[in-house]
Amino acid sequence: MAAAWMSVLVVMAVVNAAEGGDDRRPCASVHASSSVVTVGSPVTVTCVVDDDCPALAGHQVQLRLGDRVLPGVIPVANGSARAYRLLIPAFNHSRATLTCCLRDAPSHIIAGLEIQAGYPPPALRNLSCQANLSAHESLTCKWEASLPDSHLPTKYTLHTHIGDLKWSHAYELPPGVRSYTIPRAGFVFFSEMEIYVKGVNALGETSSARLALEPVSSAKFDPPKIVKLQAWRPGCLRLKWEFSQFQDWMRDFVSLEVRLKTESSGSWTERPILDRAMPQRYVYQCGLLHGTRYVAQIRVRYQQSPWSEWSGGRPAFTLETAPTGALHTWMRVTGHLLHNQLQMLLFWKPSARFRANGRNLSYVVSALRTLNKRGKLCATAGSHCTFHVPRKARKVYLVALNAAGRSSPTSVPIYRPIAGETIPEVRAAAAGNGSVLVRWEDVPSPALIDYIVEWRPLLNNDLSLVRFETARRNLSTLIVTGPLEPYKPYGISVYPRFKEGIGPPRTVHAYSLQKAPSEVPKIRIKKNWQYHVELSWDEIPLDRRNGIIQSYKLFYWDETRRVHVATGDPQERKVVLTGLNSWSVYDAVLMVSTYGGSRNGSMVHFDIKEMDPVSSVIIVLATCAFLCLLIIFLVKTCSSEHNRLKVRFWPDVPDPANSSIKSWTSESTQDIRSSWDFEEPNPIYLSHLSFLELPRKPGKEEDVTAWLNNAEDTSDLGESICGSPFLPGLASSNGDSVPYATVIFPAPHPHEYLRSESTQPLLGSEESPKCYQNVDASEGSQCFFGPCRPEEEDNAAAAIQWEDFPFLRALAMNDTQ
Repeated sequence: MAAAWMSVLVVMAVVNAAEGGDDRRPCASVHASSSVVTVGSPVTVTCVVDDDCPALAGHQVQLRLGDRVLPGVIPVANGSARAYRLLIPAFNHSRATLTCCLRDAPSHIIAGLEIQAGYPPPALRNLSCQANLSAHESLTCKWEASLPDSHLPTKYTLHTHIGDLKWSHAYELPPGVRSYTIPRAGFVFFSEMEIYVKGVNALGETSSARLALEPVSSAKFDPPKIVKLQAWRPGCLRLKWEFSQFQDWMRDFVSLEVRLKTESSGSWTERPILDRAMPQRYVYQCGLLHGTRYVAQIRVRYQQSPWSEWSGGRPAFTLETAPTGALHTWMRVTGHLLHNQLQMLLFWKPSARFRANGRNLSYVVSALRTLNKRGKLCATAGSHCTFHVPRKARKVYLVALNAAGRSSPTSVPIYRPIAGETIPEVRAAAAGNGSVLVRWEDVPSPALIDYIVEWRPLLNNDLSLVRFETARRNLSTLIVTGPLEPYKPYGISVYPRFKEGIGPPRTVHAYSLQKAPSEVPKIRIKKNWQYHVELSWDEIPLDRRNGIIQSYKLFYWDETRRVHVATGDPQERKVVLTGLNSWSVYDAVLMVSTYGGSRNGSMVHFDIKEMDPVSSVIIVLATCAFLCLLIIFLVKTCSSEHNRLKVRFWPDVPDPANSSIKSWTSESTQDIRSSWDFEEPNPIYLSHLSFLELPRKPGKEEDVTAWLNNAEDTSDLGESICGSPFLPGLASSNGDSVPYATVIFPAPHPHEYLRSESTQPLLGSEESPKCYQNVDASEGSQCFFGPCRPEEEDNAAAAIQWEDFPFLRALAMNDTQ
């Protein structure tokens, strides 16, 4: 811009010098319809060149807007001068320079004109004024200007007019400000005045709406003070107040608002507004709780002025009366004592209708409805109590006391623990705002009364921190509020309460808010063997977990930087890594995660130990010893089984050639059997007759068959088997078939005779069995085995008696023919 104007000045100087006169009149000029226009409006520009200027004779001109040549220049007749006119349809520059230049020398500017574009002053709105009644009294007014900005220099002035005094003032405002403070001399507190703001620029002027106000009614008072707050009547407080030191001159009625809150409440209760309040006068607040500590605050305003800030709080107690209402209770058995005593733990809290109505509240638990020393179980100022009751007790009574009296007793039934149904599952999750949502599965029992939800901090065993809530039997969710401390563990137990007692609880751990653990345990190498390694770590302390541990992840890698991940069980806290290389060194990092975040531990290094020679020798020796023991055991087992199988298939049979029925006693036959074969019947008791026959000569088959057919029933044997007519040929010592018999007499059972045939031959070297006879006085003797000669009968009869063979009495065979 400066260079363009310098060009104009140079050209004009050249032109004037060429004219050679003292006349400094320019040779050219630029005219516009207006040098200040509204943005976007059309502008007509005319460049006039005098023909009397020799330096410009024969030269054509052009119009430029800044650095841009404007097309559409039209020559027009203008007497002795040349004129060039141009119409700009929309001027959109806030500020620009129009120049008239020589066409053949564009840098030679012969005339120029600056044009500004903008808007009229924006509309002024939201005018407000507020008086300050503090040490520096004043009246401050504020307003807002609408968009867009005018882009033009605008002058603002604040005008005031006091009608009663006929005062008018105009305060010129600095450019760009949107507020102004009227000094104390320019207004009167209790006189109404009119105020407005006006803005003026080259395109017009605008004014705000006129504001009429009384300065004191716009003043924001300083916070007042409560001089005295005291009990007046039961449930009422009396309050006395005053203005601050800068407004103590105020004597008119003002509006006063009071708010109260109890010591245990976190929210204020606003009382009805008093419209005609005066300082140093009492204000009464009734309908309050008895014997309760209240904190009061007040604030004031004059007519429609803004409210002052709240005053400082002042406490006071209302008059006391006896406690009213019932208490919520929760009692459970904590132990069984001697002498038929139960140890009980009782918790309580105020119900919605309970009113302490006094200070220094205490509680008494009594076994009797009428409070006296004989039935008193415990007394405390807290919210829980431990005491003993007889095993047969059914209820106790809880009474609240203060200095004015005691409440009606609350009956507390005693529910004993029972082995009833347990709640299948309980889950807990954070619900936000320091609370936890508890869910449980219903207990399908018609005897169910309700559920008791109990929660306590796990890092503090103080029973005064235990809280409880009762849920109806048709509910399965409850929001536990506290608020609970974030990152701290809580134990939440749900008890099902039945008509006959309290069932076992189900307990879970919960956090209202979780984050990453505060520490990560160190990794220890527990076992290290070829290609494997077992890593373990300790449990994180409960106060350092900051949440429920969800997983342990171990990241490990070797020189190749290939990362592997192994997940450890949260309960076992160990992990076994397999497939490792013995020639590599590994790095590992443990990451512990909760629902609120994860934390990585420090890095550890480990490698795999190769098997040393000593370990190899020990393993080989242990393997060989085991194999030897196994072989010895198998050999011994096979040997024992061989004898057992031999006895199974080839039972021990007495040798008839070298035995006597008389000598078949328990002592003589027990040695024959193996000592370990107790599964077989005792062979000393013979239970059947066995006849062994070898192939016989032709012609004898009929007799043998006849004997076999008639020998099915041997229950009454009356004659000697040897020499029987049914067994021809058996008496011959030269026969090919040798029969023998085995007789077993079970001790506790009657005699049994069973026939058995065996094809096992007798030993060839043995002699034929001797002849044994049944001796009978009347019948004579009959031969049992072998040939029977007449000369031997008398001697045998004389030598052998029935008393000598008691077992043969059952073998006496009588002739039935």
